[in-house]
Amino acid sequence: MTSMIDGRRADSARRRERVLHALDVLLRGDQDITVSGLARAARVDRTYLYRHRDLLERVHAAAAAPPEEGRIAAVSRASLRADLTNALERNRRLTVRVRQLEKRLSESLGETAWKESGLGTSADIDQLQRRITLLEQDLADIRGQLDERTEELDAARAANRELTRALNSQTR
Repeated sequence: MTSMIDGRRADSARRRERVLHALDVLLRGDQDITVSGLARAARVDRTYLYRHRDLLERVHAAAAAPPEEGRIAAVSRASLRADLTNALERNRRLTVRVRQLEKRLSESLGETAWKESGLGTSADIDQLQRRITLLEQDLADIRGQLDERTEELDAARAANRELTRALNSQTR
């Protein structure tokens, strides 16, 4: 039982050494430092790094550290594309927002200029609007009455035709 535990500890120590060596190699090279990249270079599973917090913290610290003086940070083509895509999307959203704000400003300035010029709407527009609403309601009522009377007239004409037919058929 103890030999099995000792074997696991020795395996874990070998993995740790491989991770530290791979991290040192990546730090000296011009490569991006990521958990996946380090795990691949050290030939360990990523979960090994996540189970050992001290190693994970070293990976994150190395990835966040600025490049040494005289060296240019390695930037992957994928990260540059992602940055470009994000910047283009942000630019699109800002363009839409600017257009919305320009439209609101234009409407506000136009309304102010219209009122200040004296050509703006008069104060009694509300009164005129109420009058229009009342007249429209009256018109709807009158049309309803007209429709009722038209139906009554049509019914009376139909009844008149029936009576006329009945009288004509009796006289024959």
